[in-house]
Amino acid sequence: MRSTTITVYGIPNCDTVKKARAWLAAQGINHRFHDLKKEGVPADHLRRWLAEVGWEKLINRQGTTWRRLAPEAQAAVDGPAGAADLARQQPSVIKRPVVEWSEGGPVTVGFSAERWAELAAR
Repeated sequence: MRSTTITVYGIPNCDTVKKARAWLAAQGINHRFHDLKKEGVPADHLRRWLAEVGWEKLINRQGTTWRRLAPEAQAAVDGPAGAADLARQQPSVIKRPVVEWSEGGPVTVGFSAERWAELAAR
């Protein structure tokens, strides 16, 4: 079992987050859950996510939150700065889950059992 801390960022009622957390539990992998709606989006982590995975992958432009945005708000997301502003204002627009696999380790967005198994084995 891993000794490093895995942090899962998401929203508890999100089906993908539920699936991801269940997978981690089934593998016996301890993790900490950070509720983006209740605890907010940590600015230093958001900068890291944007640098590591890119704003295009981090912002869910297929989801309900995005579709409900005014066209002007959508148009303002044209790069990392606009994506960061929107993510802070509307945490639900972040594709979930975002996982930090260790302090300074890789960051993943979304759930993939195959990829996660590789990362968990490290």
